Amino acid sequence: MRLEGKIALITGAGSGIGRQTAQLFAREAATVIVNDIDRNRGEETVHSIKEEGGESTFIQADTTDAESVKNMVDQIIQTYSTIDILFNNAGISGIGPLHLIEEEDWDRIMQVNIKGVYLPSKYVLPHMMKESNGTIINMSSCIAEIGLADRASYAATKGAILSLTKSMQVDYASYHIRVNAILPGTIFTPFVEQYLSQSPDPEAAIAKVKTRQLSGELGKPEDVARAALFLASDESKFMMGSPLYIDGGVVFGKNA
Repeated sequence: MRLEGKIALITGAGSGIGRQTAQLFAREAATVIVNDIDRNRGEETVHSIKEEGGESTFIQADTTDAESVKNMVDQIIQTYSTIDILFNNAGISGIGPLHLIEEEDWDRIMQVNIKGVYLPSKYVLPHMMKESNGTIINMSSCIAEIGLADRASYAATKGAILSLTKSMQVDYASYHIRVNAILPGTIFTPFVEQYLSQSPDPEAAIAKVKTRQLSGELGKPEDVARAALFLASDESKFMMGSPLYIDGGVVFGKNA
């Protein structure tokens, strides 16, 4: 019951890490607002929560569109009066070295991964400031700290999110709002599974990705969900502007 009485908004909660986190937050007694641009996937998450006896509702919104996000936040405030936890989880990946990335692909990942953190935060923060309380969790990546081939656009966004997290914390600490970032390694989400399955030799591709991590294994969505729960709860009340690595040893380790 670590989140009892809390109202939590999770973006991109229709699958993968977002869905696992929504389910876990609900098990810990939060009321979870599931956001996704895909209605079917979002409603599936809500259904799975309610089947376990949890409290959840779905709101379809595009986190890159200001009006859509504002309407979502207004709806939540009208219904629940507050938002205690914001998990900016929605995001997409980008593949390729810089000189091969098309401009429209670059713009798209910047929109989703950076603006998709900016807008929900922009509209949620005034309500947290009014209550002088709140927790924001931003989804960065361990790629913000390392170089990785063919990930230029994705790395740029995740580095920006990490820097944004630190600046946000300075601005809103006086309102008793905590802002932290999660930096996962390679997590075996449906997207990663689909991407690896398209390789000429999927088993070899999975084995190669595993070698990046000292654990020798890919992370699971529930690994990141547990980290998000820690940051959302009072157990992390002395963490402010911090990166939390859930990467199997990518950043601070190297296989011999």
